[in-house]
Amino acid sequence: MKLSRKWLSDYITLNVTDREFAHAMTMSGSKVEGYEKEGAELTGIVVGQILTLERHPDSDHLWVCKVDVGQAEPLQIVTGAQNLKEGDIVPVALDNSVVSGGKKIKKGKLRGVESCGMLCSLEELDLSIHDFPYAVEDGIFVLGDDCDKTLGMDIKQAIGYDDTIVEFEITSNRPDCLSVTGLAREASATFGVPFKMPEPKVSAKEGNVSELLKVRIDAPEKCYRYVGAVVKNVKIEPSPRWMRERLRASGVRPINNIVDITNFVMLELGQPMHAFDLRYLDEGQVIVRNANAGETITTLDGIERSLSPEMLVIADANKPVAVAGVMGGEYSGIKDDTTTIVFESACFNGASVRRTAKKLGLRTEASARFEKELDPNNCLMSLLRALELVEQLGAGEVVNGVVDAYPSVKTQTKLPFRPDYINEFIGIDCSREQQIKYLNSLEIEVKDDEIIVPTFRGDLQQQADIAEEVARLYGYENIPDKPLEGVAGGYLTEYQHFLEDTNNLMLSLGLSEIITYSFISPKAYDKINLPENSKKRNSIKILNPLGEDTSVMRTTALPGILQVLAHNYKNRNPEAAVYEMATEYEPWESDDELATETPKLILGLYGADSDYYVLKGIVDEYLNKIGIKSMDIRPVKDNPSYHPGRTAEIIVADRSVCILGEIHPKVLSNFEIGTRAYVAEIDLNSVYELRSTEKIYKPLPKFPSLKRDIAVVCDRSTPVLQLQRAIESAIGKNLESVKLFDVYQGEQIERDKKSVAFSLTLRASDRTLTDEEADSAVKKALKALAELGAVLR
Repeated sequence: MKLSRKWLSDYITLNVTDREFAHAMTMSGSKVEGYEKEGAELTGIVVGQILTLERHPDSDHLWVCKVDVGQAEPLQIVTGAQNLKEGDIVPVALDNSVVSGGKKIKKGKLRGVESCGMLCSLEELDLSIHDFPYAVEDGIFVLGDDCDKTLGMDIKQAIGYDDTIVEFEITSNRPDCLSVTGLAREASATFGVPFKMPEPKVSAKEGNVSELLKVRIDAPEKCYRYVGAVVKNVKIEPSPRWMRERLRASGVRPINNIVDITNFVMLELGQPMHAFDLRYLDEGQVIVRNANAGETITTLDGIERSLSPEMLVIADANKPVAVAGVMGGEYSGIKDDTTTIVFESACFNGASVRRTAKKLGLRTEASARFEKELDPNNCLMSLLRALELVEQLGAGEVVNGVVDAYPSVKTQTKLPFRPDYINEFIGIDCSREQQIKYLNSLEIEVKDDEIIVPTFRGDLQQQADIAEEVARLYGYENIPDKPLEGVAGGYLTEYQHFLEDTNNLMLSLGLSEIITYSFISPKAYDKINLPENSKKRNSIKILNPLGEDTSVMRTTALPGILQVLAHNYKNRNPEAAVYEMATEYEPWESDDELATETPKLILGLYGADSDYYVLKGIVDEYLNKIGIKSMDIRPVKDNPSYHPGRTAEIIVADRSVCILGEIHPKVLSNFEIGTRAYVAEIDLNSVYELRSTEKIYKPLPKFPSLKRDIAVVCDRSTPVLQLQRAIESAIGKNLESVKLFDVYQGEQIERDKKSVAFSLTLRASDRTLTDEEADSAVKKALKALAELGAVLR
């Protein structure tokens, strides 16, 4: 919200600098983003009068002027403008002055004739024809009677281009501050000065508005109030300078007196308004209703828009003429030949306006205000203010009376006044009288120990809200510092501890954590070879994506980690080992359900020292440390993203908790990774549910161990873990550990076979094992392995 300090001075009188004003308003709760002076870069430009005009002796289009700028001697200036005459009052840029765009003006010669400055157009003053409609757009700006013509005066002061514009950040719960009067009320309370809010006065005496206009609200749940008035014999012309100045300072372009009045009232009182041409309202009716299926409307921007039944429209007897709270229709606007108009001041349901504006892709100044829930009790005053301005500007004749449809009157919120609670809640010692003074300055009445909240303060609903009002006027900086009392009861849940342990284990295993976007491109599924009928292609689509590359929520975290590996490879990083605590999103089955979010731990490796066994070792170590003591491993050949002969899944209690393996060569090519890469995807929820947190103490062994190595030849398809499980089962409790230390496939064994070597550590807890016992244990293991088709090499 941009606030003109000149406009603010209509309601309160302040004697503070811009810096002091901005600081005080911020400290009292109205955050100031910044402030700027109009025409700050313009320097050395003054008011001057053309005394003489003579043709340039060496040019047929240049003029040599004598210009009085209030100095002892007139200046000689050469200009090419053709719209000047002697006696004109114009802006004069003196020697060493600066015009719009930072351009410096220096004394010089034009075709041999000295020129001691420059005459300025509107563009060189950073203004436009909308600011001074009587000016010649492509010529020198000749000051009209609405400007101060004192010779030598700074041009910014002479034409009213010297305002300070303060920009506020207004939170969505304070729509009352989206107006000059709302911020003036806040400034009044902040600085402790009176707030002057005159009542609008309308002197209409002729006619009866009810004979020209009829209003009906068919959707009272979406339209709280609709007030209308009629103005006849309208004169469309430019607004006066003071109005154009205030609109310009607020960032609104002046258009004509009627349109400017509606914008002026919106900025002044925070109530959006609209003006209809009465001749386009069939039968003089205004009906506020839901749109009919299939209806369309061409809005003021010239675009035909399709309407749906949940949208609220302003209609006449036959057709919609405006989208309620958003924008008027093409034929409802004010034109140069308009003679009779209808002023609308209405209040609509905020959620309805927001949904309509979003669906139409049409967010306006009006919709931005309506969607924050405005005060319906402000409608009548705003309409009367507009009618007062019509009379003040001589823009037309106001027809007597207004039409006011107000189905359910909004009442004031009432709360008990509890000064002791406020002091205790904030931690201050503020007297009852001072608290009442603070509240009264905000137009919050306190009567008989009851707080009566004005209807424009819809954000004040409970005692804490009232305490906040007192606190911000008391001064946040004046509230004494106080240490927290009691003991904080916050702690990590068991699942949060599990995630923290997972993160620490990954770091301790030498991996680096990464974070990738949860939203990806649908094309990412093609890059990881997902079939067209894969369920993982059914993604949640984002309604307002940043772009196609981030348009859906991921159903798999695989593209993200491969993109990171690809980025490292392209930047010539010889090796990478990364992990991510990622979330995958499965779409909901109905609108009443939320999406299913599945946390995954995903690991990725590449490099000279990386292979399947390194990845499996990391996964084994993680699962063992996190509490998974027993698992099976099975080959996977049908996952299109992984190599069919170098991929496996880990099964715990008949549940798949992990898939790990080498990435498919085609996928590597799609991501432009020119080396083998390995990925593991671990289901964290399954691991959390299946893990064991029981810790068993085992004393240090008292007796020595015996070691035996065995190597067997088996089918290539036989899982090593199956062989290991057979050894453990056959030997029993005297087997302390079994470790795989070699897998060989080559010329010395058959083509479809592999050699697998294990190191066995044998130990008894109550005695020293003999060699005979160790050899017997090995024989049992070999017998069990033989049943799986594995023979001693």
